[in-house]
Amino acid sequence: MKIHDIEIEVIKKRIKNLHLYVLPPNGSVRVSAPLPVSDENIRLFVTSKISWIRTQQNKFAKQLRHNEREFVSGETIYIWGKQYYLQVEYSSKANKFLLDGERAILTVRQESTAKQRENYVNEVLRKHLKKEITRLLPVWEQKTGLQCKQWLVKYMKTRWGTFSERTGTISFNLQLAHKPIECLEYIIVHELGHITHHNHGKGFIAYMDTCLPYWRETKNKLNNLTLDYFDD
Repeated sequence: MKIHDIEIEVIKKRIKNLHLYVLPPNGSVRVSAPLPVSDENIRLFVTSKISWIRTQQNKFAKQLRHNEREFVSGETIYIWGKQYYLQVEYSSKANKFLLDGERAILTVRQESTAKQRENYVNEVLRKHLKKEITRLLPVWEQKTGLQCKQWLVKYMKTRWGTFSERTGTISFNLQLAHKPIECLEYIIVHELGHITHHNHGKGFIAYMDTCLPYWRETKNKLNNLTLDYFDD
């Protein structure tokens, strides 16, 4: 659906009310609507919120983004919120990625492309992220009494995490490995909450307030951090 030059993703669910989201990192717009609601009513609902949507999109547009990385010495990379300076070394042996003080030492073949280096670093970050999820998710499952059936890590442009009601799967954005660890905890608690709360209504807010009283501050921190470069 397109309204006032804004593309709207509409998802119909077994819910009672309309819900509007402007999603990080690029301000995409999503509406969750009850199954019986007509497209015309959805259009009227979104039209009444156009000013708010544009305000939220402007906030995302003004956020800093990392420049496109070439994975050469001197670039910066963030891991768990800490800035490292990339130092690229060459070897004909296996690739390596080592954190040493303020340096992130990347050892690759000299003829490797920027994309190949990016893919390798992302696989390293994926391992870091999986290790922390494996550590933290059971802790929060025990605290909340909620448990997902499975979880996975993937690269997402618009969501930090998602929960699938159909499969019981939580998906975590690979980019979380760049952010402070409390941001990962916030996403874990948030997505676990959607196991029993299928929207962001009063019940969900009460759940978040009980489990993670500082969640609003962490949410704002996550959404205001420098974003990855995207070649849209």
